[in-house]
Amino acid sequence: MNTPISDTFGDQLRQMRTELLAQVRAQRGGRVGRAEAAADARENVGDDRAQADAERDLSIALEERESAELVAIDEALKRIADGSYGLCVDCGVSIATARLHAAPTALRCVACQDKVEHAQGGVNVPKM
Repeated sequence: MNTPISDTFGDQLRQMRTELLAQVRAQRGGRVGRAEAAADARENVGDDRAQADAERDLSIALEERESAELVAIDEALKRIADGSYGLCVDCGVSIATARLHAAPTALRCVACQDKVEHAQGGVNVPKM
């Protein structure tokens, strides 16, 4: 991928990373860690432990998704740095620019992503 296009996607990825980190900070109430926020929530719940447990489970799931998203962004930035960004990790073909605009962390071309999804039993996995 040529430098101006890589720069464009690099800028987009860095912006995504900044926005995601700001969202995580806002959800955690500034500097409050997730553990402290969960403990505060449990103390304020009173008798509704089931709701508190459900909220905690949702919070953990969101944290895992946010962490995975940050890793995907960082890995895409590394691929830009080493010159492999925009190439399918499975077949080596160039990933369509339109696909990269829609999913800048995409690892695979559409054909290879479809193969991965079918191999997983048709599970609807995001085409990253």
